[in-house]
Order: sequence, then structure tokens, then C-alpha cells
Amino acid sequence: MIPSKVHFVWLGDSIPWAYVFAVMSTVARGEVDEVILHHSDPLKDQPATRALRETPGVRLAPMDGPAWMSSLARHGLPGDRLADIYRRVTNPVARSNMLRAAAVVDFGGIYLDLDTVTVASLKPLLNDLQFVGAEHIAWPHFVRSSKSPLLWARSGVLDAVRFGLRVLPSGYRWFPAIERAYYLGVNGAILGGEAGSPFLCTYLNAMAEVPEEKLLKKHALGTHLLQQQVDAYRAGDLTVHPPALFYPLSPEISEHWFRITPGLNVDPRRALQPTTRIAHWYASVRTKPVIPKISPEYVRAHAKEQLYSALIAEILPQYA
Repeated sequence: MIPSKVHFVWLGDSIPWAYVFAVMSTVARGEVDEVILHHSDPLKDQPATRALRETPGVRLAPMDGPAWMSSLARHGLPGDRLADIYRRVTNPVARSNMLRAAAVVDFGGIYLDLDTVTVASLKPLLNDLQFVGAEHIAWPHFVRSSKSPLLWARSGVLDAVRFGLRVLPSGYRWFPAIERAYYLGVNGAILGGEAGSPFLCTYLNAMAEVPEEKLLKKHALGTHLLQQQVDAYRAGDLTVHPPALFYPLSPEISEHWFRITPGLNVDPRRALQPTTRIAHWYASVRTKPVIPKISPEYVRAHAKEQLYSALIAEILPQYA
């Protein structure tokens, strides 16, 4: 059984409110015993940081990335090699890929990316031995590496339809009717397991074996490698949860989380599915200009006209 704790990872000394709200929503709705934010640098004394420190159930845990990687040797992993890779891959995304797996292997529990909002209890997830989640995608890796015109044409059509639903007002409501046409691909934004998780140990071992010439390439330690390990894993104790649980709005369509619709009272539950427990909002999908704007005041101002703010406003009275 997975321990009742959730891990987040932050690299840097200043954490925006949008990511603080990810932690707060987990405390408010997740029904877990502990929420841990592992952070690489001393956090600046800012309103968002103070809110974290004052939230019961949250533990801020300073970390030393290379030392943590080395310590994984106690799980039979090549700790020195992982520490060397960590030092070399200075990209925060690559380091996060390593740290998320390390957190679950070392302590057990559930790892969540900070571009998430917990919307329901996470207790049912604790019954698994280890898990990852799948999302609906248009361009799986095997299509991009294929020379088949038919595969490329199919993905092109899927991409075009997805684009249309992205720009169409309330287009997210139509996607469930056609989602089965899309490919399924695993995403490492949300994963979990018991301490010493065999699958995540396999994943970390695979990171250690990435060829030198590929190591510094974008996403070399991320989604593609994770998908390869899921496809090759044969033990039968790994659960791959369907998109509805963690990724109710697929990539691109997730832009609707932050779309502002003045004069329309939005209902965030219409963007979720009955089984959704976590809403991943994809920080990589055109959200960069929005993140600095988000604050408790921003959420209150847009609670009736933006899906994201509507979800967060429900927990604000408790924390801000």
C-alpha cells in the first residue's frame, strides 16, 4: 500500500502563487497525512512562501540533489552515476524528472507536479502498489519517428481538431465525445508507489544508462524514456490510470483552464470528469504570461469567469 503522503519538488528560491495553490489544494482536498515540498534553495520570505509555512500539514524539506542521487545506492541503484548525471543536466525539467522518481523510491507516496490542482480525495490511489497516469495525445513518439504518411496524416487531423477545440469557446466540453480517437501516452507529472518502487527503480536505472550523446537532449530523461519503461515493464504490478483521473483536459485543450470569459459564470466541474482527482493544467502550454499574475487577489477577481480561479477560490477562505 502506498504511504499517505504527497511529494512536490521545487528548484529555485522564489515560488509563485500558482504552484503554492497546488500544495494548498492537496492539503484541502487530498485527505493525505503529509504534504512535502522538497526545495533546492532557501525560499525567499514572500507572501506565497509564508502561506506555505503557515499551512498545517505542509512540510518544507531542503534537499541537496547530487547527495540525494548518491544516497539512492541504498536501494541498489547506481547512485554515483545518477549524481553525476544530475550535475550535468542543469535543465530544471530534467532534474525534476530525477527527483520525482527519487522521492517515491526513497520515501514512498504520491508525486505531483506543481502545475496541478487536487480536486478530490487521493485515498483511493493509495491502494495501488505503484502507478502512473496516461493522457490523450496526438503525436506519440512512434509517430514522430515513423516514415508512414498515414500515421502522420492521422496525427495531423487529430492535432487540427484539438486546435479547433482549443480556440472554440467552451471547446473543452466537446473533447470527451472524440477522445477515444486519440493515442494514450504516459505522463510523469503524477506518479506513486511504495518505498523502493520496482518500476521507478527501473526508470532510474534507465536514466543512468542513457547514452552520453543523448543525455543533454531535451526530455531525454522524461516522457519518452518513461513510456519506454512502461511498455517494457512485465511484472504486472504497475497501474496505468486513464486520463480522466489526472488529465481531464488534454494538452492544448488545457488552455481553457486560464481562459477568461467575462459575463459568464463558469463551472469548473464541467471541465472535470466524475473520476477526476487531480487536474493537471500543463505549465508548458502557453501559461508563462499568466503564472506571474496569479495571486489570491487574482483568483478572487476571476472566480466567476475562469475555470482555474473557480477551482482555487473554493479553498482560499481557509488559507488567505
